[in-house]
Amino acid sequence: MDNAVTLVQAYLRLNGYFTVTEFPIVEAVRHGGHRAATDIDVLAVRFPGAGRLITQKGKGSGKDRMIVGIDPALGIDHHDADMIIGEVKEGRAQINHSGRDPSVLRAALTRFGCCHDESVDALVESLIRKGHGTTNHGHRVRIVAFGSSVPEQNPGYHTISLGHVIEYASDFLNENWDIFRVTEFKDPALGFLSTMIKSRVRP
Repeated sequence: MDNAVTLVQAYLRLNGYFTVTEFPIVEAVRHGGHRAATDIDVLAVRFPGAGRLITQKGKGSGKDRMIVGIDPALGIDHHDADMIIGEVKEGRAQINHSGRDPSVLRAALTRFGCCHDESVDALVESLIRKGHGTTNHGHRVRIVAFGSSVPEQNPGYHTISLGHVIEYASDFLNENWDIFRVTEFKDPALGFLSTMIKSRVRP
């Protein structure tokens, strides 16, 4: 997986999202054939109230601890349902032409089964025109571009810099280090950040 995509995936997971990365889009061509049209860097879904629960062994739920990571830069509330169709660049944060292709967006929305067939076209149109839309269930769907730099003017979709992604993830781990210090991360980005923190923290 691309390093930048790995970072964004880790960031979104800390914020309570389930993620699918580098999702391939296959389209039909003439004479019954198929081809790989593109891939989507990251698809992410966050359910209302998502967080990390630290339970107290042998005690009631009243002693459990909830860690909720909601970065204000995401522009969502803890109780929001949110789906992100994301593109990740090591350069400028921007959406390629394929990222606004109706067939690509339909495939992305279908991956999580977020809307009925009869409403998907209207949602796709809203994503193309405004960069966001709402499903028939009231869940928000957004196009988000991540990159080393973000445009000064509004490009018509949400943008977040990779520098902010790294800063947020590092701060989040530091603030909750009493919990994460005993965690063996399988995620390479979080594992690397954890190792950096451990190298600065005295036992």
